[in-house]
Amino acid sequence: MKLPYLATVVALVLTTVAAHSQATQGNVGLYLNPVAINVSNSVKDTGPFAFLGANNTSKFFVGFDLGGFYDFYHAGSLDTGLDVRFSDLHADNGMLRTLNVGIRVAGHPFTRPIKPYAEVNVGFGTTKAPNSTVRVRKVDYGIFGGVDYTLRPHIDFRAIEIGYGSLTTVSSATVGAGGNIAIPASKLVSVSSGFVFRF
Repeated sequence: MKLPYLATVVALVLTTVAAHSQATQGNVGLYLNPVAINVSNSVKDTGPFAFLGANNTSKFFVGFDLGGFYDFYHAGSLDTGLDVRFSDLHADNGMLRTLNVGIRVAGHPFTRPIKPYAEVNVGFGTTKAPNSTVRVRKVDYGIFGGVDYTLRPHIDFRAIEIGYGSLTTVSSATVGAGGNIAIPASKLVSVSSGFVFRF
């Protein structure tokens, strides 16, 4: 799916959810934040389909997260809802894109304006190695936790978000060029910060 089409779909969905939330006292947040991900694997790959580069076991990818959440259930100091996020990251000429949907739980156990949150999501990731045009799409998952700090009634500063996930990336094994080589799913450790706009 091309980025302009994806952005249009996400914008339409979140606009509809935002309109609905005003009638149901929900909480909608939109974010576009820079993110860095360390992708690592215990097995070295070689050749043109090596996602981390020939004989590398880790590499940092940088890019952005575009997403939004809708908190539809409120109980005491906890809010529960859905989060949808698209990530686009690059390193050298390699590419990593993910689209995930998950359950998000946020709270305000301390004196406002500090709001920690956690979420678990699943979706798919598309990867391309630096020296190849072949793209591979596989199922991935992620676990994220962070802290938002309210600056103004509709603006939060996302002080930090840390995530851990797993994705089977493009490799000699996934495109059938690796013979008997078995390459496990890569580990994804992410760090992000930025702003959240709430409606």
